Amino acid sequence: MALLPVPGSQLTGPSAAIEAAIPAAVDHLLGAIQGAGHAAYVVGGSLRDVVLGRVPADWDLASEARPEEIVALFPDAVYENQFGTVAVRRDGEQFEITTFRTDHDYADFRRPHRVEFGDSIEADLARRDFTVNAMAWGGRPGETAGLIDPYAGALDARSRVLRAVGDAATRFGEDALRMVRAVRLATTLEFDIDPETLAGIRARRELVEHLSGERIAAELDKLLAAPMPSIGLRLLADTGLLAAISPELAKQPGIPQNKVPGEDLWDHTLRSVDASPSARPAVRLAALLHDIGKPATFADGHFLGHDAVGADLAGEFLDRLHAPRSVRGRVVELVRMHMFSYEANWSDAAVRRFIGKLRVFGDGFVEDLLALRQADNVGSGLPANAGRLDELKARIATQLAAEAVLDRSGLVIDGSDLMTELGLEQGPLLGRILDELVERVIADPAANDRPTLLLLAQAMLTEDR
Repeated sequence: MALLPVPGSQLTGPSAAIEAAIPAAVDHLLGAIQGAGHAAYVVGGSLRDVVLGRVPADWDLASEARPEEIVALFPDAVYENQFGTVAVRRDGEQFEITTFRTDHDYADFRRPHRVEFGDSIEADLARRDFTVNAMAWGGRPGETAGLIDPYAGALDARSRVLRAVGDAATRFGEDALRMVRAVRLATTLEFDIDPETLAGIRARRELVEHLSGERIAAELDKLLAAPMPSIGLRLLADTGLLAAISPELAKQPGIPQNKVPGEDLWDHTLRSVDASPSARPAVRLAALLHDIGKPATFADGHFLGHDAVGADLAGEFLDRLHAPRSVRGRVVELVRMHMFSYEANWSDAAVRRFIGKLRVFGDGFVEDLLALRQADNVGSGLPANAGRLDELKARIATQLAAEAVLDRSGLVIDGSDLMTELGLEQGPLLGRILDELVERVIADPAANDRPTLLLLAQAMLTEDR
């Protein structure tokens, strides 16, 4: 990669604010490296966050010192990669110190084929993704520490503009994940993307197909945690990135939806995502995917079976992202069950059966499904608790407060009791009898006592024989 022209480093900007914000542990690391005769700087997103008045999540450092020299300075350091990054723990936190570098030959649009260590902070900043991330604070031994901001990143941060360093298409050709990261940063930081940078994304959008599912998933998780994920999701669709990430979701724009006047299926999905609770990430993800099956089932203005088809498509999408098994399982079942229907004439036993059916998917699944329905309602232009949802929630709470039997664990006897008292053996018959006992107790909670259950089990056993 040829070095970008550097317009000249400037010791300008909010240097005092940055100096005041730097933690003591970071200041100690800088001092130790400079004391050994090497330039050392704080770099990356922490400086951007200080300029924005945010609390940085982490602090990264860069130095001309080679990895082995950093390891020699800090005996507890860990160096286990080929990119020049050394991890050092101080005050209970881990800090990363990376040797200045220049990257070459991004053959797979994901990572440099070859990394070359350098001696210039300016050259190191020239290889970074966006101007707001291409700042450094520190200096060489004996210099007064200050801000190095060759691409006016502090000005862009204050103006809330996300701009690629140098030529956008070149930056995105080096690492295609930068395009997805641009959308995520614009969403979480509430930035506008510079028009030339946006054009670069559109020009190189197809390169996203080369990215691993894990890298896309990491950015999508952060995007969905934003206060208004719809901002980024619309950008993904408008730039063409969504088609590479999920062709199924990319088919939603333009599909008619008889809900909010003038809005289509994609609008409904985005409304639902924004309305879902950020504290429940599985619900947010399920809100994004809950109608993924509608384009495939659209016929004569209806979407028959879209919940079942959508569950399968959601599973395939999450498999491509290599989602954890627990996340995949929960989201797929939320999509599958999001069309549940509650009627006011449900008996208490019916409510108990409903709870028991959902609890097999894990703790909190009942609450997740109700939260998804609320988001779906809002996405449809309805009150969150439309469809007597408040009533259902109250009835569920009543049953849970009464510690109603919902599954085998609530019975006062178990399989061992049936084996001892009735001579049953492990096997399908034992399981069927336990399940039938659960059903009897759901219908009549008073039946949950040992003599009654043993008599019921004896009768079932006689009938089975």
